[in-house]
Amino acid sequence: MWRQFFDQVDGKAPKGARRSSSWRKVRKAFLADNPRCAICDGTKKLEVHHIVPFHLSPSFELEPLNLMALCERKKYGINCHLLVGHLGNYRKVNPSAKTDALWMRAKIGK
Repeated sequence: MWRQFFDQVDGKAPKGARRSSSWRKVRKAFLADNPRCAICDGTKKLEVHHIVPFHLSPSFELEPLNLMALCERKKYGINCHLLVGHLGNYRKVNPSAKTDALWMRAKIGK
């Protein structure tokens, strides 16, 4: 119950948002092909980030071009998923997340 409350406050997908039955398979395959964070090269606490959130556009949920691997590890003191994927707030959408990830990657010397 509390987890759902905090997810809602953080702006994560609403409780009623349902993932495709294929999501687990697509997520696993995506992480196998992209096993590192797009920013810091981290391999722990990886999330598959949707550039266009699946609950806003279900047709893009399984589209590989809409996905990117971002970590929540806080390597270099940042949560890559939160900072670049959501501009510091899970309620926000960052349509230029891939470009921003490349910029951040260059800044940290990866």
